Amino acid sequence: MPAESGVWRFDDFVLDTPNYELRSGDTVVRVEPQVFDVMAQLVANHERVVTKEELFDSVWGGKFVGEAALTSRIKAARRALGDDGESQRYIRTVRGRGYRFVGTVMTAEPAAPVIAAAPPQHISFCRAGDGVRLAYATAGEGPPLVRAANWMTHLAYDIESPVWRHWVSDLSADHTFIRYDERGCGLSDWEVGEFTFEDWVADLESVVDAIGLQSFPLLGVSQGGAVAIEYAARHPEKVSHLVLCSAYARGRGVRAVSPEEQRAAELDLDLARVGWGRDDPAFRQVFAAQFLPDGSRSDWADFDQLQRRTTSPDNAVRFLTQFAGIDVREAAQQVRCPTLIMHSRNDHRVPMRFGEELAELIPGSRLVALASNNHLLTAAEPAWQVFCEEVRRFLAS
Repeated sequence: MPAESGVWRFDDFVLDTPNYELRSGDTVVRVEPQVFDVMAQLVANHERVVTKEELFDSVWGGKFVGEAALTSRIKAARRALGDDGESQRYIRTVRGRGYRFVGTVMTAEPAAPVIAAAPPQHISFCRAGDGVRLAYATAGEGPPLVRAANWMTHLAYDIESPVWRHWVSDLSADHTFIRYDERGCGLSDWEVGEFTFEDWVADLESVVDAIGLQSFPLLGVSQGGAVAIEYAARHPEKVSHLVLCSAYARGRGVRAVSPEEQRAAELDLDLARVGWGRDDPAFRQVFAAQFLPDGSRSDWADFDQLQRRTTSPDNAVRFLTQFAGIDVREAAQQVRCPTLIMHSRNDHRVPMRFGEELAELIPGSRLVALASNNHLLTAAEPAWQVFCEEVRRFLAS
């Protein structure tokens, strides 16, 4: 069962579940989301032994994982608390059963739900060259920062969704953050004839023209990175800085050289065809596991909601088909603006070597490896703060 939400105090520690934070005195102790979830389960149920089955169900959503996964999270939780397997001052192993939190919990203060304030935004519409209606939004004040559209966005819902909310709020803190829903997605037209990579680049051109931007930094996330690269190569006079995160030059179909990689690319399409529109989230959870492997059960539920809300099952298949054929290696070599590339060190969806490939292709680019397993960075993980700080310094240079 899920851990009760509250603020738990023991010794010098505070476990703040609404804010997803462990503090020791005034210092925030960085822990991975799954480690935090394990700790929260144990502390909230400190009056009894929490079985391994309960932990598997609450932290991994019942998904089968090996015993080693739980053992490693327990070890990390002990380390965060200055505990270890010998002293077991806080987390005691009950052999054959599970674990129990044995620290003295002084208070368990119920906390009001914490809902981040949605940044004010203005949504507008323009037309692409072929007449497709595109939705775009601006939030914040200051110099512009444009994000090339990527899969699974919805301008109105993004500021509520925990998947994208922190991207909008934090990136609009110092800039007029401009983003748009690509064709087939979100508030843009879903029923469209053309659906190609060239259309995505042209759609970015249409949005920039509609706003009247002359020169601006451009952000590309995931497959939006390829669109940003192509645009920067074609319009060097427009793009002052290029920021790429979890991006790649070659889609799965282009880079799949082994039979195993080819089968994995085909499985993506089969899962979308069979399971995208079903009420049963099991099929879509495969995508959640790839995009947010360190996410909590709540993170996966939020991601599932995002998938269903942002596009149709038919369009999901069309997106994945087009993603597989992306190849911007030639365009990447033509980029001339300062470029910052950030990539999770253990990205399960797009392995780190493809971020390294981009760094080799784009002249003078700088690569920053982020300490994360996630393809999409979450607000709770330390890598998100590193990302934001790197972007600030880069755009200020």
